Amino acid sequence: MTDHKLQTKLRPTGRPEWVSAELFPYESRFLELDGGRLHYIDEGEGPVLLLLHGNPTWSFLYRNLVGRLRHRFRCVAVDYPGFGLSTAPPDYGFTPAEHAAVVERFVEDLGLGSFTPVVHDWGGPVGLAVAGRHPQRVRALVVGNTFAWPLDGDRHFEWFSRLMGGAVGRLAIRHGNAFVNVLVPAGTRRRLSRPEMAHYRGPFPTPDARTPTHVFPREILASRDFLAEVEAGLARLADVPALIAWGGRDFAFRENERHRFEATFGRHRSVVFEGAGHYLQEDVPEELASEIERWWGDDGP
Repeated sequence: MTDHKLQTKLRPTGRPEWVSAELFPYESRFLELDGGRLHYIDEGEGPVLLLLHGNPTWSFLYRNLVGRLRHRFRCVAVDYPGFGLSTAPPDYGFTPAEHAAVVERFVEDLGLGSFTPVVHDWGGPVGLAVAGRHPQRVRALVVGNTFAWPLDGDRHFEWFSRLMGGAVGRLAIRHGNAFVNVLVPAGTRRRLSRPEMAHYRGPFPTPDARTPTHVFPREILASRDFLAEVEAGLARLADVPALIAWGGRDFAFRENERHRFEATFGRHRSVVFEGAGHYLQEDVPEELASEIERWWGDDGP
């Protein structure tokens, strides 16, 4: 498959013309990795926050959080291959296991000796897989509206996987960009501006470019073995301080998932933003940043 991003007209910064310096005022950095090109931002100094997105988002999701935290933290946000401004090698399958392997390499290549994963949506399994493999390097965790275990047997997720990961979802995603056009607005309680929505549509202008957003719902069931590995790794993170920050009006991840994380991490603090939807980074960035700073304190959690 030809990568559309390689054909997009780029500015000297390496960014396509649809990326606004006003909305995304950070330096874009790129890392060549196994035939692909990873895009990331690296802002500020201090303890490392590794910001990991889900579907169909990219580092743009964290723009408002980075702006509020880079005075105190080193904020590193990476786009998985096929998402945001990252490109994938020709044989890449866009599965969560592959994304986790890429993030693991990324952490090594950047020399992140100690880091705090900030995970959301599919960033949970991806980031917690890496954290579970390297628990000695994990300073703390920030967990928001996500999961980290197999979901087969949970009808709430099974129907979604079969619908959006199957033929109907493939048609809606490839030809209607459904994950961006339907689920992003449904997952936010504030109305995103037209320029903001353009930044979520930008990475997926063609049916082929939308393939990564179709793979994720399929993998809710198809990646059971990988998710079982992620779940097993949680035991190695049980004593890591965790901030569980939850959008209370999420249509996807409910109290059940939050309670399971609370039972997993003994040293946790939970904050529920009752008015926030699935994309709490869009709905309550100022409040979320304040909670992270308060929880971190002067010397870390």
